[in-house]
Amino acid sequence: MGAVAMLGHSSADYGMVEPKVGQLAVYPLRGVAQFQGMEEKQVMGRSLTFWILQVLDSNEKIMIPVGKLDSSGLREVIDDKEVAEVYAILRARDVNVSDETWVRRYRSYDEKLKTGSIHEVAEVLRDLVLRKDQKELSFGERRMLDKARRLLVQELSIAKETIKDEIEDDLNQIFAC
Repeated sequence: MGAVAMLGHSSADYGMVEPKVGQLAVYPLRGVAQFQGMEEKQVMGRSLTFWILQVLDSNEKIMIPVGKLDSSGLREVIDDKEVAEVYAILRARDVNVSDETWVRRYRSYDEKLKTGSIHEVAEVLRDLVLRKDQKELSFGERRMLDKARRLLVQELSIAKETIKDEIEDDLNQIFAC
């Protein structure tokens, strides 16, 4: 298997071969990032080598120890087949939106986002939009909805090789916003 593995729930193989400078990958909770290179750092008296990634929409720098890529949750950007699956998840309306307390829902949604799976992110977005149509979301849920939407728009725009505004239009049509 490659140096990076995926934590998704799709049948597709998200494995990544040895990363290269310039290559794009998705980092859980941060979004699409680009490999910038490697750096050696002294940590507690030991020399460690890190992959340096830069998140595309925030310019945030992520450092992942070379030996920890497999467990980082890093994965490749989805392909066309996965794009279609994500849109199917977003369009699904025969889902049971949880009646748990907002704290429990929030924890459940947070766990889904942490997986890094685009499918889980799509489910969080869909469920929060559907819930918002029924009753007002808590502040934390509104922030989570915004985060899920940002992560989806970013990755879908790269996967479909289009601008973010086009993906926003797709989402607005799907959710009739």
